[in-house]
Amino acid sequence: MGESKISEIKLAKSKDEYSVDENVEINVQFSVEGHIRDSFNEANWTKAYNNNDVSFKMKYGIKLTSGGFRKKALGRTIDTYRKAAIFWTRNPKLVNPMKDRRIWILVSKNFEPFIRLTEEATRQELFDFDEKFVFAASDLGRGRHKIGAESFASWQKHDFTETGSIKNGSEEIEIIIN
Repeated sequence: MGESKISEIKLAKSKDEYSVDENVEINVQFSVEGHIRDSFNEANWTKAYNNNDVSFKMKYGIKLTSGGFRKKALGRTIDTYRKAAIFWTRNPKLVNPMKDRRIWILVSKNFEPFIRLTEEATRQELFDFDEKFVFAASDLGRGRHKIGAESFASWQKHDFTETGSIKNGSEEIEIIIN
């Protein structure tokens, strides 16, 4: 089995300078790449469905940090799941014009269900992350601050993959609080 990894984590800030009474907004974006993403395809999820392996759950977490050796957590730490349910249907609304497909994936992100018509769109829903962090600038205080992010993802053994867990950290960005 191949390796999986978390891609480079990108931090996007809404602006460079904030006043002490404003809220700071930072988006954290990354993807899970490698074996787990490649093996989540129609042939494997059809095989898994036939073997009664009908759900996939990936736990993931993201933490924004600031500071040197003693890093301080910023905002709320995300520690949640993404789930994929594999199901069979003849629903005429779920018709792929290219072929007669019966096995589908319902991806649940933050308890909101998505059904996509292509393998790649399904993978994007399950393995691509874009989370928004909002916290008070007064939590950091006045001055220049470096902010970084740490993320992890883990999953259990399934018909198409083994148990795995991965971690990665981001490059730091700098914000100024006046």
